[in-house]
Formats: sequence, structure tokens, C-alpha cells
Amino acid sequence: MEFKQLLSKRRSIRKFTERAVSREVVDRLLAETLTAPSARNTRTTRLLVVDDPQTVARMAAMRDYGSAFMKGAPMAVVVLGDTTKGDLWRENAAISATILQLACVDEGLASCWVHINGRPCRKEEPEGKQAADYLRGFLPIPEGCEPLCAIAIGYSDFTPAPLPPADDTERIIRL
Repeated sequence: MEFKQLLSKRRSIRKFTERAVSREVVDRLLAETLTAPSARNTRTTRLLVVDDPQTVARMAAMRDYGSAFMKGAPMAVVVLGDTTKGDLWRENAAISATILQLACVDEGLASCWVHINGRPCRKEEPEGKQAADYLRGFLPIPEGCEPLCAIAIGYSDFTPAPLPPADDTERIIRL
């Protein structure tokens, strides 16, 4: 797929079919994701693959806003940062998550980012239990690693409308 087409097709899709993603496809996604650049080549990103739909559905309850749609996804990848390997783990993980989502498009898969880092389980309790702590209750998150986000992944029969045109001139600063 051409890069421009890949970018135009990348959309946040929250509706998935029950069709499982094959191990071969998952392995390609992971290999491509791990080619992402990292600050000073520290390679702080870790990927936790959850391919059990019941566990993904349990993950959907990590927040009372913005994660419920995960219940219908056949798999998710939790993008983690190894905090012991560098201070720019968030940035590195964000780059990796973006590469993962682009790789999904290339494989004909739908995906959507769910933010974890710094997000409370309950929106009305911002200082309460955090989504990351909820996930630690049942996912094998390695010591020294922090989750940045989860990428819900699967096949979808939903085709979103194209992005509306936007006047982005104010977003660009030229010298």
C-alpha cells in the first residue's frame, strides 16, 4: 500500500467482527512495530499481546469512559515503556503505538488507541484508582514497565466516512 493511502485509511475504528487475527499476522505487526525509532536507540518499548477476547473485554472496564468499545475487539496490544531504560519511554511508546496502528492498516485491520498512562478508572475520581493499576490486577505487566496505551485490534466491516477537509494553515508555523 502506498504511504499516502496508508495515512488516509488510518482511522480510529471501534467496531470489530469476531474474526480472530492469525498468529502470522500478529507476528508481522509486532516485528514492524519494534522497528520504531527510540530516543538514543534505548528501545524502551515493550509489547504485551492479549489475544483472548474475554481478557480484552475485561480490559474494557479499565475506565468508565473511552474504553468500553474494547469489549468487541478480538485482541489488544498494551504498549509499555521500560522506565528503567530511559526517561523518554512515553515518547518511544507513542511512536511505537503509531507504527502499530499503521501496520494494522497495511494488514487490513482496524484499530483504536485507548490511553492508559495517567488515566483514572473513574472520570469523576481523577485521584482514585488508575487504569494502569486495574490492568496490573490481571495482566503480566513486567516490573519497571508502565503502560502508555492499549491498541484494540481486529477486523471490521465498518467503513468510516473520509475525514472532512480542514483548513490547517493555522497549525503550521513557517519562518
